[in-house]
Formats: sequence, structure tokens, C-alpha cells
Amino acid sequence: MSSKYPFAEIEPKWQNFWEKNKTYKTDLSHSGKKLYCLVMFIYPSGAKLHIGHWYNYGPTDSWARYQKLKGKNVFEPMGYDAFGLPAENYAIKTGIHPHDSTMTNIDEIRMQLKRMGCMYDWDAELMTCEPKYYKWNQWLFLQLYKKGLAYRKNAPVNWCPKDQTVLANEQVLSDGTCERCGTTVIQKNLTQWFFKITEYAEELLAGLDKITWPEKTKLMQRNWIGKSVGAEVHFKVDGSEEIISVFTTRPDTLFGVTYVVLAPEHNLVDILTTNEFRNQVQEYRNSIKSLTEIERTSTVKEKTGVPIGAFAINPVNGEKVPIWIADYALATYGTGCVMAVPGHDERDFEFAKKFHLPIRKVILQPGTNETDELTEAYTEPGTMINSGSFTGVNSDEGIEKIISYLEEKGFGKKKVNYRLRDWLISRQRYWGTPIPIIHCEKCGEVPVDEKDLPVELPYDVQFKPGGESPLISSEKFMNVKCPKCGSNAKRDPDTMDTFVDSAWYYFRYLNPNITTDPFDKSLADKWTPVDMYVGGAEHATMHLLYARFIHKFIRDIGYTNSDEPFSHLIHQGTITNQGAKMSKSKGNVVNPDQFIEKYGSDVFRMYLMFMGPYELGGDWSDKGIAGTDRFVQRTYELAMKFSGLLKQSASQNVYDVEKLSENEKHIYKKINQTIKKFDEEINHFRFNTAIAALMEMINEMKLLDACSKEIQLYALKRFITLLAPIAPHLAEECYNMLGSEKSIFENPVWYEADPIALVEDMVSIAVQVNGKLRGTVQAAINCSQTEVKNLLLNDEKIKKHLEGKEIVKEIYVPNKIYNIVVK
Repeated sequence: MSSKYPFAEIEPKWQNFWEKNKTYKTDLSHSGKKLYCLVMFIYPSGAKLHIGHWYNYGPTDSWARYQKLKGKNVFEPMGYDAFGLPAENYAIKTGIHPHDSTMTNIDEIRMQLKRMGCMYDWDAELMTCEPKYYKWNQWLFLQLYKKGLAYRKNAPVNWCPKDQTVLANEQVLSDGTCERCGTTVIQKNLTQWFFKITEYAEELLAGLDKITWPEKTKLMQRNWIGKSVGAEVHFKVDGSEEIISVFTTRPDTLFGVTYVVLAPEHNLVDILTTNEFRNQVQEYRNSIKSLTEIERTSTVKEKTGVPIGAFAINPVNGEKVPIWIADYALATYGTGCVMAVPGHDERDFEFAKKFHLPIRKVILQPGTNETDELTEAYTEPGTMINSGSFTGVNSDEGIEKIISYLEEKGFGKKKVNYRLRDWLISRQRYWGTPIPIIHCEKCGEVPVDEKDLPVELPYDVQFKPGGESPLISSEKFMNVKCPKCGSNAKRDPDTMDTFVDSAWYYFRYLNPNITTDPFDKSLADKWTPVDMYVGGAEHATMHLLYARFIHKFIRDIGYTNSDEPFSHLIHQGTITNQGAKMSKSKGNVVNPDQFIEKYGSDVFRMYLMFMGPYELGGDWSDKGIAGTDRFVQRTYELAMKFSGLLKQSASQNVYDVEKLSENEKHIYKKINQTIKKFDEEINHFRFNTAIAALMEMINEMKLLDACSKEIQLYALKRFITLLAPIAPHLAEECYNMLGSEKSIFENPVWYEADPIALVEDMVSIAVQVNGKLRGTVQAAINCSQTEVKNLLLNDEKIKKHLEGKEIVKEIYVPNKIYNIVVK
């Protein structure tokens, strides 16, 4: 028999064994040592399972297997995030229905996932495009609707002309393009559905302190929520009953207001614009229609705006100031109105300079004079000047004092503002969850009765690009009777953002076939939050924020007992190719299948883990994969050589080091040091260094021939156990060859390192100076010359024979003697 490892027959053999024996079926009734380990589920695209999925799923599964060996009851499920745009675009192009292409892709991806050899509990598999799943998205929508947290409003929204659908703010990149296709996003006014995530803004901020997530991700969420504390100030309008309310974080600068800016879309613009300014106001509004919020608020963009002919009255000094409209004021942020203080705000300063508006200094910079002209806005704290009775007050104190004054006079109040917007969930697409609302001319919006859920997607619809939902073309779907009055009505034609599907899926895995509830509450109370969640960092302000919001809402309606969905989060890095992100358009996508066919799944998994630190990822090169393969071959040869050893011998748990031969002692110490190192590294997702420790260990295994059968067995059992999380098929086969009747994972065991064996052996090294013995130093065995020299230079007895002398020669005989010649 050839000693080459026959992975092509061994990997399927163990995969079939695990499946047949339900080795990875989690007993969810025992939650004592529970560990819920989850990866972000896969979107079943035509590209199937690519290297990025492998890098997310393989190493995380290795960590989960390690935890199982350590005695944890691990639940590791897998499913499919099956709704979404690509399947629909594919249908427009090819005529293949999204349901059909998705199901075909899922079948192929399932096969690929099984070939990976992960520990997935396949009984827990779910797919979000099944009515039994999305029924509960609709149920969730109705619960939010009942609480006033799902609402419909006409608003300027981000529209992608290529994908022909609305995008949430989170889906528009900082350069104003669609995160999916790179097309420049435009603004459109549409009536859309929103979820009121802003209601939870404060709690979403506070909760970040209670979870173990990467600091960078937490910071991104904090910035996205964007809390600022300040005041709401009410400006009266000259000759009108209207009030303009502004939000400011700097009420201490109120005496420096020289004009007020309204968002061009603000409803007061039509009311307050005087006749002579009406034309130029309309022209200006038309000119900025296509700009996105991101473009409008860009600090580098040329400032534009026009006056509307009306005046506001500053509540603190009664001064009349002109009202302008400008695109940098957004109707969706704060109140849609801005008080402009050019002396102390950079944007206002530039605007005032361009349009020759007054600039007034009301905060004095320390070390400057009141009469010095401002060449730029001074935005730091200082002393209040030109501020009536507040002159002379430190500006930081002035903030609180002005707020108290405004509240006392009824001119305003203290206010907290958030940058976070409500979550826009309407999509003008087919392949998603239908919104469970019926529109009746008499009754308005009527929610579908819960007993009538799910509202199922019709199969027969027209897929053609156009600005409205393809569902509109299905008369059978659209035309219904109003549940309230029985007259003719229409269904809502939009579907929900697919981020709704992934906002709660981790609950459903615990019992994906439950029909009476969205998920099994008794299991969810014991098994959530998820203990370890692993996935891409690109989801920081979308999926990871939405899931936190929905989790808190589910808690508030009494369905879960925890505050957060994922207590521990890790982001894997990105695997690039020649320094570039892999993409079909660049033609640089690495297909894992070709390597699995050549080397097997374990080699590919280990090679990915060996590439570098897990959270950094790395640049793909297949140069080193042969080295990983060599390690696997050597391991297999070792197992063959000692085949049947379990039946010939037994080993103790601990040995007295002093009673072992030199070679046995070396192996005993080395395997225990490897256990300690491996344990520490893999526990912290440092797979590359964990594997390096095993590669070092196998080099020492050549000494096994000179050891007793007991020590051979002691070392091999431990080596194979360490191998099991990172190369599961190989380890099962080696353990089997050793003579085990059972699978490692059926009967999990972990070997703790013997602390005595971790202590380095010490030797006495004689130190001679000019041929005379001047002392000895104690050093760890096999110490380097530098380490021994450091020890002797710090030895008082030896040091005095060297002081003030020049060392001309040194000779070191390892573990024995150190000779120094001085003059």
C-alpha cells in the first residue's frame, strides 16, 4: 500500500460517517456548557462558495471543534441568506426565475459546504426565501407597526438608477455611489416604509460597552449613531406667525448669528419666500435635485445658496437676520434649519465670505485681542464677548448658562440629537419579503391579519427593469378585498430590505421548523446571545446595527431575555489576489475547488489558516500549499508506522519526568509544551501560530522510535487530538489507524499540559576568565551564547574579573563551559 495520504477516499468516508451517525447534532436541551458559534450565513449566488467564504467558515469551524474537544456543547448551524438583488438581475438577463436559480445554487453550495467538513448541524439548516421563514419577517413588521415603529412617509430617498431600487443610507458609499454596483446614486421623493431604529439610539450606544467586539467596529457604530448634546432654539419670523427651530451644539455662540439657513426642501420655504425671490428659489431647488446627502454635506464642495427675502429674529438680542436656503442644510437632519455663526463655524465662515454676509466674533481666543480680524473661524473654547450679560463668561460654562436662559424665557430647551436616521426598508423589487399591508381608498393602510400570514410571493411575474416593483404586474397578487370594509383594495407592491431577514435569523436556527412562533422562546432564552459571531467587517453599520436594534425590540415585546444578539464578534481579514480584491470583473477569483481536488479539504483549510493573522487576511499565493501538504503526508506516514498501537499498549495521564530516558523526556516535554502553545493560540483565533507549533512538533517525532510504546502512545494520542480541530478528516483517520473504534468527535477529549513538563531543564555552565574558573551560572538547557553572556555579565563574582578590561576572545561550548580572554 502506498503511504501517500488518499484524501479523495478518506474525506468522503468521514463526512458520510459524521452525517450517518449525526456526530454534530447538538442536544439543545443541555445548555449548561453551551457555546453558540455562528458565521454570517451565505448569499447563494451563482459564484457559489468562494475563497472568502472558506476563510470565514473553515477557521471558525476549527475554533468550534477545539471548543467541542474541550467539553463545550457546541451549536454550529448554517443557512442561506437567500433573497436579494443578484438573483433578480440574473432573471432579467436570462429569464431564469429567482426561485429556481436560488434553489439550484443552494443545492450546489450545500454540497460544497459538506466537502469542507465543517461541524454544521444540518438539522438546523434554514433558507430565508421559504414562506415558513419570511412569514415571520411579516409578523415582525406587524409587531413594529402596532408599536408605531414601522411607518410610511414621503421622503427624499437614495435611488440607484442601475439597480432601479431605493437604498438605505448605509448602502451608499462615502463617494455617493451604490455599494453594490458602483453607480452614482440620485435623490428621489418617494413614499416609503421605515423602521424607527432612532427610538433605540441611546440604548444602541450604551450597549456597545457591554459586548466584546473589535474597537474599530464599535467606533464605527458610535459615529454612525452620532450623538450630540446641545439646545433647540426657536427663532420667530419677522411679520409671520411661523417659528424656525434650530438644533445647535454651541448655544454659547448665539449672539454671533448673522443669518439662518433652511434646507431647500423644508416646508417653511414655500410659506416664507417673498414674491420677488420666488423664481430664484425655485431655480436653486431644481439645480440641487440630483445631489445626494453625502455630496451636499461635503466640506470640500463649493458653497451655494440663495436668500428667500424673509428675516428671522434672534431670541437673545432681538436682531433681525436674513433667511437663506442652502444645500448643506438637510431636511432629514436635526430640524432642517441651521443658525449660522460665521465667526465660529468653518462652513458658515466660507459661506459668509462668498456671499458677503456679516462675520461677528463672540468667542475670544485666549492670547488674542477683541479687535483682531478673524482670518478663519475660531471653533475652540474661549471667553464670551459681544454677548450681552454673558460677556466675560467662559464659553464652556456659557453653553449651560444660555440653555438655562432659553428655557426660562421659553425660547428653547436642552436637546440631544442623533445622526442616525430611521431604517428605510422598502425595495421596489420582487425577490424579497412582501410587505403585509393592504391599501384601501376608504380605510387607508390596513395591516394583514396575522392569521393570514404569510403573504406569499407569486411565482408568475414579469422581470423587466423599471422603476416600480415587478409585483405590480401580477394582478392576482395585487388585487384583494380590504380586510376592514370588504371593498376593492390593493396590496403594497414593495418588498422588504433583505437585511430584515438577517436581523433575527440566529434565533430561528434553534428550531427552524417551528410553525406557531418565529422561534422557540424556551431554547432562545437558554442559547442566545450567540457566544461567538464571525464575519466580514463591511457589515459594521448595517447588518450588525440592524440585528442589535431588532434584538432589543424582540426583548421589549417579551420574546427574549437578553439585550444583545452577539456577545463576542470577530472579523476575518480579506484574501486578496495580487494585492487586489477578488472579483469576477477583474478575473482574479481563486476557486477553492481546484485545490480541494488536488490536495483535499484539510490541506486547503490549514493552508488558509497558515497564511497569516486571521483578522488581517493576506494575499493569495499557492506557492506554500505544498509545504502544508508535506506536513499532512508526514502525519499520515507517522500514523501508518504506529498503526494498531492503541491495541498493543496503554498510557498514563502523567509521567514522572525523572524516570524517563533522555529521548522520552524530550518527547514528553515537547508534546506538553506544544499542547500549552496550541491551546493558547487557537483559543484566540491565532491559527497560523497554532499550526506552526504542530509543524515543529512533527519534526521531534523522529525520536519516537527510541521511546517505549507507552510514551509513543502518550505523544501520538495528544498530537492527533491537537490536529483534530484543524484537519478533522486526517485526525479521524489517524486515530482510527492507531486502533480507536470511535470517532474523536463522538467522544471528545482534551489533554491538559503537565505543568512539571513545562519547566525548562537547567544546566550549570562553568565560566573561565583567562583560563581560571571564576564562577558558574544556571541557564536553561540549549541556551544561546547571547543568553548565557547576559547571565554571566550580571553575576557579581564574575563581573569583577571583567571590569575595566577589554574582552578579546570568547568561546562557548553549549550547556558546558564559557571561556573569556581579557586584556
